[in-house]
Amino acid sequence: MLRFVLKRCLLGLFLAFIVLTLIFLSLHLVPGDPAEIILTGEGGGAASPEALAKVRSELGLDQSLWTQYVQYLSGIISGDLGSSFRDNSAVTAAVAERLPRTLELVAVAVLLALVVGIPLGSLAAKRGGVVDAAINLVTSTGISVPVYVIGTVFVLVFSLKLGWFPAGGYRPAEADLAGHLQRVLLPALALSFGIISVVSRMTRSAVLEVIGQDYVRTAKAIGLSGPTVFRKHVLRGSLNPVVTVVGLQVGTLLGSTVLVERIFNWPGLSGLLVESVLQRDYPVVQGIVIVISVIFILINIIVDISYGMLDPRVRTS
Repeated sequence: MLRFVLKRCLLGLFLAFIVLTLIFLSLHLVPGDPAEIILTGEGGGAASPEALAKVRSELGLDQSLWTQYVQYLSGIISGDLGSSFRDNSAVTAAVAERLPRTLELVAVAVLLALVVGIPLGSLAAKRGGVVDAAINLVTSTGISVPVYVIGTVFVLVFSLKLGWFPAGGYRPAEADLAGHLQRVLLPALALSFGIISVVSRMTRSAVLEVIGQDYVRTAKAIGLSGPTVFRKHVLRGSLNPVVTVVGLQVGTLLGSTVLVERIFNWPGLSGLLVESVLQRDYPVVQGIVIVISVIFILINIIVDISYGMLDPRVRTS
């Protein structure tokens, strides 16, 4: 198992290196001079050559591409993502402030998806008939309705009509835990609506495939009870594709938080990304993309390791 984990970690490091290199090259291929954008903004007058040379020197843009690349990698390894073009603040600090808020939304959404989606899919596979058709109708709706529509409906129904939750905003957990939980549950539920449907459908398909296997019939034949057979053999054998779907959906959730954070006025990382793109604050955009890319690679490593823990055949193959 240790060798399996080490191989996956080394592969993750290699992928991270490739992604970081592609991000660096992509930003340097973008048209426009960052020094000119800082001095003149969009559509402003021309800056003097002396001022441009000074800003380029301060940003290190007057150095060779290789030198900039080495400094870029060194900064990332040391945790320095550069400084914002807008106010010269540290990008690392801005990302560190907002990242936990976005990860909290994603974590709660994934937890809700697992807690609701797996039992729902298992129930549909076991019962069939009308129950299966009803659950299929609900999950089809969850997949087809966009997250911004679900979020807007949740605000109208649960906040404005029923008054069960605040319409939006953010309150730190250390200042008001109850208020924080009230504000995080509704956007997380809106974010999880689609992935609950995906997890439910994948669980149903996997259970129907596993439930007819020979080892399941053997477990029943030796006298194990139905719930025991389902829990220890059917459900466990069905989790690998579910884990795959969840791992892939986390990347989708990181993108979907842009809309959810806007609707619920949640000050997360995605909102900062949109603001920075509109203001052409390249260091902040670069820092956020790097962090999200590394998180996605880590999630894939965790998914691979989960395969090995759930199915010994994976780590011995």
